[in-house]
Amino acid sequence: MAKVTFREERCKGCTLCVAACPKNIVAMSSDRLNGKGFHVAECTDMSKCIGCAFCAQMCPDVVITVEK
Repeated sequence: MAKVTFREERCKGCTLCVAACPKNIVAMSSDRLNGKGFHVAECTDMSKCIGCAFCAQMCPDVVITVEK
């Protein structure tokens, strides 16, 4: 199973990772903000992650790490 981690303090809420996920399991948190005031990205169901790393490739700030 793949493991996705987000460096939340660097996330600027651009939503590119959300659009890139083929399983639609990356979403912007509705209740958590980082220190800069942005809603942060999160994986909603890690068990469905296929480890494709499309989300990490799309992130302009290198916030996402995918481990297989």
